[in-house]
Amino acid sequence: MPTDHPIFSRWPARHPDRLQLFSLPTPNGVKVGIMLEETGLAYEPHRIDITANESHDPAYLALNPNGKIPAILDPNGPGGRPLALFESGAILLYLAEKTGQFLSTDPGARYETIQWLMWQMGGVGPMFGQVGFFNKFAGKDYEDKRPLERYAKESARLLGVLDGRLANRDWVMDEGYSIADISLLGWVRNLIGFYEARELVGFDRYRHVRRWLDQGLGRPGVQRGLKVTA
Repeated sequence: MPTDHPIFSRWPARHPDRLQLFSLPTPNGVKVGIMLEETGLAYEPHRIDITANESHDPAYLALNPNGKIPAILDPNGPGGRPLALFESGAILLYLAEKTGQFLSTDPGARYETIQWLMWQMGGVGPMFGQVGFFNKFAGKDYEDKRPLERYAKESARLLGVLDGRLANRDWVMDEGYSIADISLLGWVRNLIGFYEARELVGFDRYRHVRRWLDQGLGRPGVQRGLKVTA
């Protein structure tokens, strides 16, 4: 374990033999917390307070030069060598392959799952995040309401895509609960909760998404994962 890594000068590891998680319970952060709780991997969490600009601390930037959360440092990476990773989607893929959980080994189903993970990262995350900005935060200072309308409309469209996908299945993938669901749960939860956009996007009309969200949030691993680094 590289205990001499600069990250540990700021956030010391009490259990250096465990996977180290550096995060905060944002929609991207909870993805990894949920995944770790669902898989049962031993890990040690470290809270990175982005409101205090801790993600731009030089010690953190040595781990993640992009200055965002989450990031991990696994002392037992491929070939037994330490591995540092940032980007929540990449971390989900890594943990799925490391544990053999929540990602099908069937090539077709595997790539289809990754497709929906990329859809979340490229569409749902950025759009829902913009709705949060313009609906709840500094966006309210803008007289021009077209940005909010644009992002709300696109977020509603994305919810419609997800609703259609879930019309005849319990989870995003036919094979069952997967990293595709894990990647989405925190974002949909925040959209109608923390971002206060339930009415703005007409969420209640998406009955399949509502059922899926309730089902996902009812999982004990999800409940625990949402509280990691809180």
